[in-house]
Amino acid sequence: MATFLYSLGRAAFRWRKLVTLAWIAIMVAVGLAAAKAPAAPDDGFAMPGIESQKALDLLEERFPDSGADGATARVVFIAPNGDKVTANENRKTIEAFVDEAADGSRTASVSDPFTTKAVSKDGSAAYATVTFTADSGDLTDADKKHLETAIDHAKAGSLTVEVGGDALATQPSAGGSAEAIGIGIAAVVLLITFGSLAAAGLPLLTAIIGVGISMAAIIALGSTFGLSLTTGTLASMLGLACGIDYALFVVSRFREERAKGHTPTEAAGLAVGTAGSAVVFAGLTVVIALAGLSVVGIPMLAKMGLTAAGAVLIAVLICLTLVPALLGFWPNAVLSRAVRKGTRTANRADNSGEHNGGTRWARLVVRRPLAVLLLGVVALGALAIPAADLQLGMPGAESKPTTTTERRAYDALADGFGPGFNGPLTIVVDTKGSTDPEAAVTTVTRKIAATDGIVSVSPANFNQAGDTAVLSATPATSPTDARTMDLVQTIRDERPAVERQTRATYEVTGSTAMNIDVAEKFQSALVPYLIVVVGLAVVLLMLVFRSILVPVKAALGYLLSVLAALGAVVLVFQHGYGAELLGLETTGPIMSMMPIFLVGIVFGLAMDYEVFLVSRVREAYVHGDRPGQAVVSGFRTSARVVVAAALIMIAVFSGFVGSGESMIKTIGFGLAAAVLFDAFIVRMAIVPAVLALLGDRAWHLPAWLDRLLPNVDVEGEALTRKHAAPAAESRHQAPTPVSP
Repeated sequence: MATFLYSLGRAAFRWRKLVTLAWIAIMVAVGLAAAKAPAAPDDGFAMPGIESQKALDLLEERFPDSGADGATARVVFIAPNGDKVTANENRKTIEAFVDEAADGSRTASVSDPFTTKAVSKDGSAAYATVTFTADSGDLTDADKKHLETAIDHAKAGSLTVEVGGDALATQPSAGGSAEAIGIGIAAVVLLITFGSLAAAGLPLLTAIIGVGISMAAIIALGSTFGLSLTTGTLASMLGLACGIDYALFVVSRFREERAKGHTPTEAAGLAVGTAGSAVVFAGLTVVIALAGLSVVGIPMLAKMGLTAAGAVLIAVLICLTLVPALLGFWPNAVLSRAVRKGTRTANRADNSGEHNGGTRWARLVVRRPLAVLLLGVVALGALAIPAADLQLGMPGAESKPTTTTERRAYDALADGFGPGFNGPLTIVVDTKGSTDPEAAVTTVTRKIAATDGIVSVSPANFNQAGDTAVLSATPATSPTDARTMDLVQTIRDERPAVERQTRATYEVTGSTAMNIDVAEKFQSALVPYLIVVVGLAVVLLMLVFRSILVPVKAALGYLLSVLAALGAVVLVFQHGYGAELLGLETTGPIMSMMPIFLVGIVFGLAMDYEVFLVSRVREAYVHGDRPGQAVVSGFRTSARVVVAAALIMIAVFSGFVGSGESMIKTIGFGLAAAVLFDAFIVRMAIVPAVLALLGDRAWHLPAWLDRLLPNVDVEGEALTRKHAAPAAESRHQAPTPVSP
């Protein structure tokens, strides 16, 4: 692989104009396709195999004209202090709203609060439900404008009017200014690392190009494959972070090969053949981990994983082709200022890491490996303890900022009608097997109404065929309360006896039950997925490092960093420690899909740092260094770049903490914490400590296994031997100009 990539790097460098034009053509073509593509759909969530989804499917089948798929808006009217919505003027305002909203061309129905008993007991609040004939993604601006106008007219009186539901839901920003700050920090880190504007700007430029192509492709394919806004946000997050890091490694290796006296063309080939080999391996681990999300059985998760994997794949391709091509335009500009001006010779630049921070740190770890190892393990272990309290869920309007009308509507309904009003349980009763459907439904209704934790049960509504009924049960606790989860389980546990008595079957669904079922499915899939990912890490690293203990050490370190990151997420987003610093107004269950994303994404990133660090250590060991000295030699050349890469990742991921969407905020924080723990505690401390303690045993591989495993040569050892650096005297020459 290294030899092939060496040839690819040289070719891209020589044919730089053609390669650059090819990527520009791709960018333009995808951009035009995105511009002509229909609008992306709203986030959809289907979960095959769970009870609440089966009940929803039955509802759609038995109530085809119910408009269950249509968008809804729950308009909440709040009377001023000391007043009531039933007062004459307030009542007229609400009735006028109902009449005006009902005139919409795609309005299916508007409920009147005074005829549907949608007025709170104290008269302080009331609500009207507006149902449309189309889902929220198909509503036109005119449809929304008609409802907004009716709401504005209602606001003209003394009532406060807030709106929930999906019809007029505000779209959260992906990251905004915080994301731009993250990119700015990445630029500063690159500038400090390289000491060259060109070297700092090139990784940013290529990463932005990659993200632009990825996002345009997602928009172009959005309507065809049902790709959502959230899908694109995750892809941009990973595409940007991986794109910067991968280009960083190649540019850094190019500078290193130039420092050894290689010509620009040769240095580009060697950089792509060595660092590019590690990029391919690291990128593939990320792609495999993300694509593996499709086996969990959740369509939305599969889409997010596959599109993010596509963004990472584009980042890898750009790194292997466009980066060396752009280096061909500025072969000397990416070198440090001292080398360009000739104040530091290439040979001195090559040896400048003899006493750098990476060297000093590695020597400290090698002298005190046991103390460093114990300190790192204890620190991560302590952070991982809160992960045992992980509670998964699907936060809704209650997790949005109070600046949104959805959150204010949620709070008003909870105050006026009780905390469980925002999450009613929908009971779907199938009476096809019963001889007396009405009696069967009555028995089911009474049983559910008598269940502890149920405040009220609505009258049953039969379909036209008379073989299915639907009723609504309001819990006493909020949708995210653990007691609500227990209540749903209690209703389901009581079901067999009732079904034997009535010969009718019933299932529990609704947003609350759906969220509970989704959380349980994610939780049950988390451990098997983690086992698969850890096993994959061991196998892949065994191929790379020709060792058994090194892969096991890497996998255990990855497991530590993931659990510590989950613990940090629980502390902040579930228990509320430091939540106000992140602009988090409400704490509660962690987004159900977040832990699986964290496991998959951090796996790829952890393998990045493992490969780039340990491959240089192994290279030094193979060339004759003793185990401890090999650690120092490896850190001398790679620690600074890995630290820069980790800081860039943390900066980019932290930018997404500014998102208005709780899932993106949580994922951004979790990934930033995971990179911090994995790069600086696991890879920079625990890994060298373990290598120093193991000594020669770290690189042992049984002969029979060595014969079975293919030699992938990620370090490009054979390539380095074949293309040795020029003689020492040639290294004192000034940077070689690019050949015409």
